[in-house]
Amino acid sequence: MSETVETVFANVVQRNPGEPEFHQAVREVLESIGPVLDRHPEYARAQVVERICEPERQVIFRVPWEDDRGRVRVNRGFRVEFNSALGPYKGGLRFHPSVYLGIVKFLGFEQIFKNALTGLPIGGGKGGADFDPRGRSEREVMRFCQSFMTELYRHIGAQTDVPAGDIGVGAREIGYLFGQYKRITNRYESGVLTGKGLSYGGAQVRREATGYGAVFFAEEMLARGGDGLAGRRVVVSGSGNVAVYAIEKVHQLGGTVVACSDSTGYLLDEKGIDLTLLREIKEERRGRLDEYAREVPHAVAVSGRTVWEVPCDVALPCATQNEIGGAEAAALVAGGCVAVVEGANMPTTPEAVRLLRAAGVRFAPGKAANAGGVAVSALEMQQNASRDAWSFARSEQRLRETMRDIHARCWDTAEEYGRPGDYVLGANVAGFRRVAETMLAHGLV
Repeated sequence: MSETVETVFANVVQRNPGEPEFHQAVREVLESIGPVLDRHPEYARAQVVERICEPERQVIFRVPWEDDRGRVRVNRGFRVEFNSALGPYKGGLRFHPSVYLGIVKFLGFEQIFKNALTGLPIGGGKGGADFDPRGRSEREVMRFCQSFMTELYRHIGAQTDVPAGDIGVGAREIGYLFGQYKRITNRYESGVLTGKGLSYGGAQVRREATGYGAVFFAEEMLARGGDGLAGRRVVVSGSGNVAVYAIEKVHQLGGTVVACSDSTGYLLDEKGIDLTLLREIKEERRGRLDEYAREVPHAVAVSGRTVWEVPCDVALPCATQNEIGGAEAAALVAGGCVAVVEGANMPTTPEAVRLLRAAGVRFAPGKAANAGGVAVSALEMQQNASRDAWSFARSEQRLRETMRDIHARCWDTAEEYGRPGDYVLGANVAGFRRVAETMLAHGLV
């Protein structure tokens, strides 16, 4: 990084102590934008970089609720409204014990550039709570969501801040959150949340969008080399929403997903993961992957080890941040991997990214590759505003077009800056330039 950018980064670390995920996300962007600042000294004069790294608003609040035994519980809720230059804040809510301010800020910072890459009029934000919905009853989840929204409703709105789902927040949680928002505000404001059920303003393809989008991006990457996913051996981490729909789309495009994972280890099925059985185990039984292996004789469940030790052509990390470190990257290289496409947010450490790229592995960062979810969320907002509902086919086509456009934007930007095929630089620079230009137009706000 240049001396100027190093100074900015040092200031970010000093002002945000104890938040390593946020520091990592900021550094990854700052390392790319030096050439942009050289071409555009007006950005430095207006301190655009410093302003982008500082959230516009950070909200932390108490979430009291009662469990089924009558015991009062207290969790902490967050909403970081990071940047509204391009439109209302847009980003998901994560319910997981690991959530703290640094995680929410890292996710919100990534969201700024991800949303900018879509070309749609949405800013960046993120939120969540250190609540774990796993093992909780339906009524406990409902009570928590209602308490959470009782505070959050003050800060959101269709023209202000539009949350969606993330880890631990699916259609069930969105439904409870929306119901409480409607009850408190006495407004049927469909566009205040995305990821809703189809019966009350949700969009077709929203649940599939992140997984499908990552696979569409992978297909575009491989196509640049005259290839595609057909006949490819693919490994996916995770077994939640993003992973399931990534597996589905890989199979539809002619690839074979031979392994996926959960917190206990990974599942290997050389004939290809049976999605019907996987969905039943994870979505209906809320079980573990070893149940799959017990029902499919040729499948193997491996506990306590990384799915990245399975040889593959394409890797789709779809679980959580920093799941691929140096050792995992080395295993992927040794296993013949030619492309890593991030379906999760920042699942690859800086060390791992350097190792993969040095070995010639094509690498797509999450802010580009997993933008499909927020892209379809923005389309859901569009449909809500016009009181319209699109077909599955139309929505999927728009998603595919958006991912094709994001890929082209990253590719063309990397070429413009003399780094063809560098998707990290392409994504960071393309997203940064769009936000920076808009911030300059808005003045010092």
